[in-house]
Amino acid sequence: MIFVTVGSTKFVDLVRRMDELAPTLGDEVVMQIGDGPYEPQNCRFFRYAASLDPYYDQADVIVTHGGLGTIVEVSSRGQKLVCVVNPTTMDLHQEHLLRIWEEKHYFLWCRDLAQLSVAIRQARNMQFARYESPECHIHEVINCTPRFWPTALARVTR
Repeated sequence: MIFVTVGSTKFVDLVRRMDELAPTLGDEVVMQIGDGPYEPQNCRFFRYAASLDPYYDQADVIVTHGGLGTIVEVSSRGQKLVCVVNPTTMDLHQEHLLRIWEEKHYFLWCRDLAQLSVAIRQARNMQFARYESPECHIHEVINCTPRFWPTALARVTR
């Protein structure tokens, strides 16, 4: 199964493109479409769910917008992931995020929706790195007195 998620965004171009591709991919496509006005005709879809874990569990490939929450969730699971920048987001933050994370091999970045079917095919045959959250030290800063802040901050920012 190919699972597509746009989070809380309105990424109509991605939803529409996946709907066009669905009959040609040889696999079931299920989409989480958020509040976007376009409703797919060629696959199952829903707007929101309490958890996307059941869909991730069933998916062979996941296609998503460049949202950090989804990227962290899926990359932590070590699943095959294709990311597409939503050009309607402010300040191109998704593009900056994808550039950094792609270098670490957490996913395949599809830079052109016209090439999405190729990206999905490629992702099926790729091995991706599993994201592991770094150790958190914020409690060291919060729990120390002001005279120890420079030492605590030095440990956190290493």
